[in-house]
Amino acid sequence: MTEPAKITIVEGPPPRFEPSTDSWVEAVSEGPRIHQSARCLLRTMNGVQLVERCRDAWLEGREAYLEYRTTSGLTEEALIVAARTGKVDAGQVLHLWLRLDRMAEMLEEATAGRDEDAEDDADGEDEGEGEDS
Repeated sequence: MTEPAKITIVEGPPPRFEPSTDSWVEAVSEGPRIHQSARCLLRTMNGVQLVERCRDAWLEGREAYLEYRTTSGLTEEALIVAARTGKVDAGQVLHLWLRLDRMAEMLEEATAGRDEDAEDDADGEDEGEGEDS
């Protein structure tokens, strides 16, 4: 089995992921299950080479991943589904569109926690009203 290509963030803070609203990203990353897709923007000094690394992997039938550290210091990977370079006043940037399966899990956990809290609040309100009457 061949190794996937990787782009590793070696310095700086963890990337900021924004939910992707581009319909073409969903089409590119479609599969047997629905995936959470996101976009991130990274400053770089070699954006063209990083995009070429991804393209070479895709032409060879390999995957490409972004490897990064979370705020807690854990190493995570996200599948890159599209990449391009750009320029801003500060220099080159790398636009990455990613499949973030872990992000979907975290959103589900957060939503479940909020639902449970809302149920607890509702139960507490009912009990409080009954005691005051």
